[in-house]
Amino acid sequence: MKRQWLFLLLFTATLTLSAQERVFPLVKDYGGIFDIPSATMKPDPTQVYKIVVDVYTGAKEPTELASGLNNVARMLNLHVVGGVPPGKLDVVLAIHGGATFSVLDNDSYRKKHGVDNPNIGLIKALKDAGVRLTVCGQSLLGREIPLSAVNPDVEVATSMLTTVSTYQLKGYAVFKF
Repeated sequence: MKRQWLFLLLFTATLTLSAQERVFPLVKDYGGIFDIPSATMKPDPTQVYKIVVDVYTGAKEPTELASGLNNVARMLNLHVVGGVPPGKLDVVLAIHGGATFSVLDNDSYRKKHGVDNPNIGLIKALKDAGVRLTVCGQSLLGREIPLSAVNPDVEVATSMLTTVSTYQLKGYAVFKF
């Protein structure tokens, strides 16, 4: 009887969680997450979260969002739903590798892929949330992308490596997406 009760309890909890709607507390329309009010491990709302993110994962298809950028939105939303005020999130992105093409302006992206850049809104939403977005100049030039083709909401950095090392030495936690 105890096993049946435990199974029923777990099954009901799973259904409740899976039926829950995703929320977007900071980055609107991107990086949807589930609020879990009963969680006992939550971020510290008094802490300033200094994070530099090595963003290297792009999209499988040109019509899809770059998963690395969308994970940044998820990370921000998770901290805010966990109680961290947006003003206590200090996040810098070091974009390179497969994510490089995601930061092209729309005209350049359309020339390369034949479709509009689906990341334009996500990039704007991240910047509006206070994220500093940088793209590796080495990745751009190595892929023969002119610096003028970069979305104006994204800064060109000397490199991803120097961006990460600079911020890591300033005490930022390093994430990789």
